Amino acid sequence: MAEVERRIVDACRAAGRPRSEVTLIAVTKTYPASDVRLLASLGVTDIGENRDQEAAAKAAEGADLGLTWHFIGQLQTNKVRSVVSYAHMVHSVDRSRLVETLSREAVRAGREVGCLVQVGLEAAPVAGPGGRGGVPPGDVPRLAELIAKAEGLRLRGVMAVAPLGEDPGEAFARLRTVAGAVRRDHPEADVISAGMSGDLREAITNGATHLRVGTALLGRRTPFVR
Repeated sequence: MAEVERRIVDACRAAGRPRSEVTLIAVTKTYPASDVRLLASLGVTDIGENRDQEAAAKAAEGADLGLTWHFIGQLQTNKVRSVVSYAHMVHSVDRSRLVETLSREAVRAGREVGCLVQVGLEAAPVAGPGGRGGVPPGDVPRLAELIAKAEGLRLRGVMAVAPLGEDPGEAFARLRTVAGAVRRDHPEADVISAGMSGDLREAITNGATHLRVGTALLGRRTPFVR
């Protein structure tokens, strides 16, 4: 935890940004709820998950912790009702049908759910496990407008993952441009979710407000200890 915090502080200093501008989201997929509780005791306030079945159970077990829950994985419409019941922000909105389903379920649950448009940064779409997902940059304004107008949803900004094999700094620079265009139309949509364990410095340099960090905090399936 201390090492990750040091890296964030150093990157913010190098970018001329205050540390307070950057939110650390601890990604706890495959780790037990006890690790979520331990992270909370160390000051972590935001938790990210990418599988609903796992996330729903952890959110219920940690309901007393006052955490902010982020759903960061690809979201199937048949999982939306469950995700809306606990997630404060969905990072992976990538199609109009998902917007419609999120809106309907948010209204049904009486909740407001923050939404980020997932931006695909590959030069060309990549099928299969190598693809990072998301909509092409040119389609982002249309989807952002749908979210902004949808009842029960709040457009918060954009999210992306740096393409495999590409300089993350260049990729996140493109994301920053897309985010700026969204913010011109929707000034309140000021979130840029970018950067993971290996490229958080490049993300912070390019304006990231939310980092999704798992491995650097919890390791690769090794116990997390103080």
